[in-house]
Amino acid sequence: MRFLVDAQLPRRLADRLRREGFEVLHTLDLPLRNRTPDSSLSHLSVRDQYILVTKDEDFVSSFHLQRRPRKLLLVSTSNIKNAELEALFLASLAEIVAGFQEFDFLELTRKTVICHV
Repeated sequence: MRFLVDAQLPRRLADRLRREGFEVLHTLDLPLRNRTPDSSLSHLSVRDQYILVTKDEDFVSSFHLQRRPRKLLLVSTSNIKNAELEALFLASLAEIVAGFQEFDFLELTRKTVICHV
């Protein structure tokens, strides 16, 4: 499973996912870094089969209208400390992995993982 972590999320989340054995890119790893346009992130997701991890709800519209990005994990936690976000991801990781076996759009809240059809 490959994750592409968007600019609003901390690099330490990407680092933690790497330590868990996933292939992960953060926007800071890309040539334009955090200035990488959303369209480029969607293209990269489709071309290289990444799951886009973002807080940007604009991607929900593009996902529904164009099926871009390829797969989407929307983080809907509002403001959250980085350590809490990392702990939430770790606690939900098995459910996220299982969810992406069947669904292309998941949402991570403070309490649950929602699988969207």
